[in-house]
Amino acid sequence: MSPEFYAGLLLLIIGTLASAFPRDRDYLTRIINLEIPAFGLLLVALSFDETLALLTFIAVATLTTFVLVMLVERKVTI
Repeated sequence: MSPEFYAGLLLLIIGTLASAFPRDRDYLTRIINLEIPAFGLLLVALSFDETLALLTFIAVATLTTFVLVMLVERKVTI
């Protein structure tokens, strides 16, 4: 296996734990914590295929940002 595969797995594990158990309950912190495993997923997919990595990263980053922005807006309006 390549070094980016192992680095991606490490980022996935660390990012998932940071997202599951955040220190701060701020929404900006949660958005940043979700981008860490997304980048780890990019590195894992990069070790297999570059096109797959790019498409996966774009999809994950777009969906997580969209969902968290909706949550922030809902929190502000309530």
